[in-house]
Amino acid sequence: MNRACVGRSVARPQRGAALLLAMLTVTLVATMATAAMWQQWRATEVETAERQRMQASWILTGALDWSRLILREDARANQNSGNGDHLGEPWAMPLEEARLSSFLAVDKNNNTDDVLQAFLSGEIIDLQSRMNFTNLVRVTGDGAETKATLSETDMRAFTRLFELLDLPASELTAAANELVRTQNLALSDPKPSASALAPRKLAHLAWMGIRESSLAVLEPHAVVLPTRTTLNINTASRQALAASVPGLDMARAQQLITERERNPFKSLNDAEVMVRDEAVQLSDLHHGARSRFFEIRGRLRLDDVVIEERSVVVRSGLSVRVVWRERIAGQ
Repeated sequence: MNRACVGRSVARPQRGAALLLAMLTVTLVATMATAAMWQQWRATEVETAERQRMQASWILTGALDWSRLILREDARANQNSGNGDHLGEPWAMPLEEARLSSFLAVDKNNNTDDVLQAFLSGEIIDLQSRMNFTNLVRVTGDGAETKATLSETDMRAFTRLFELLDLPASELTAAANELVRTQNLALSDPKPSASALAPRKLAHLAWMGIRESSLAVLEPHAVVLPTRTTLNINTASRQALAASVPGLDMARAQQLITERERNPFKSLNDAEVMVRDEAVQLSDLHHGARSRFFEIRGRLRLDDVVIEERSVVVRSGLSVRVVWRERIAGQ
């Protein structure tokens, strides 16, 4: 074999190795470029999500503050006029979905087509339009003699409500007994116990024996609040009125609703004059024409993302304080 043939045979493997090295280099560069592009895309997505979260936070917080201002001004107006809280007032008017994209931060290089579309809607609900499960427990005594007992008057009212809504009375009995037991343990035993936690909202009554299907039926008529409350006769449902007012049937309850739509009641005496029946017993301990507890619901739609928020507030004079607040995100 001459030297030329030997040179050609050696050159071929070298050229193959060089080609393989070049292919590996191209592959490595492409992989690094792809990874860099993915990281940039991911950073952009994270930044977009964070921006949406921040925008949603301040918009919903602003909506909550705006609602609190409405309730405060309503309290001021009622102090001056002596009116009760009723469904004809500004706070009771729901906010239909409104476009808020003009309030969002827009980069100067973007045009209006690039602006994130935001839509806000919401409503304020009088929670004292509903019967309060907390009323079932009455705390009596002082010091070591303090104890929780079942309020028979409120138990009869809730029993009537369960009958009107065709719900099993056994669930009410179980929940009432558990509420009393939990309260007594909280008063007397500082150690952890096997009892359920005290409910903060209606859904928590599922811990105490009321099925979720029953809670869904109860929601328009019942609630769980931190303290005992009266039922607002200007905003309560027909079922809540008929259940809570002794001697009041569904027909009379509808008459009350019809009358309050024309002339909202300023006091219980106005309702008693309208009913004109001694068998119908309205009591200052259980009924009233004004409310302190309200639920504020806000719904924000950012492009295809929907964020909902619920807050319970308590009004004391001209002060409106948030009791609890929760946010629900969904598509």
